[in-house]
Amino acid sequence: MVDPSPIRPADAEAKDTARALLAAARHAALGVLDPASGAPMLSRIALARAPDGRPMSLISSLAAHTAALAEDPRCSLLVGEPGARGDPLTHPRLTIQARAAIVPRGSDAHAGLRAHYLAARPKAALYADFTDFAFVIFDVDTAFLNAGFGKAFTLAAADLAG
Repeated sequence: MVDPSPIRPADAEAKDTARALLAAARHAALGVLDPASGAPMLSRIALARAPDGRPMSLISSLAAHTAALAEDPRCSLLVGEPGARGDPLTHPRLTIQARAAIVPRGSDAHAGLRAHYLAARPKAALYADFTDFAFVIFDVDTAFLNAGFGKAFTLAAADLAG
């Protein structure tokens, strides 16, 4: 029996495209579950890659998405920009399902992530040391690449490394 799913396992080109999207991303749409209602909620966050390649961000405890992640670390990230011309749905985008790990302030990991993040996002130095800000690492469970019409792929966490 033939699998009717149009979503294929990732090939080398899909993996390269997904890694390029993640490497170029300066922000992402972050999807979380609202603790009060259980409804999905989206926000935009700055995005970088941790030294080991996992997605990371600097988030404020004042943001609703931070409270949601503290309650339930399951989340989703969407990266990829529509091009200047043409149908936005023809441009590649990557959806990542992950679990968020908030890095405690004052930890050795926090200090290392701070230096790494500010090297990539120097303007964040304006607020990185505010007491309500913390780093979050997104541990990837799986990812989905839509590389344009008829080009849908499922990726493993290891496919995004590099």
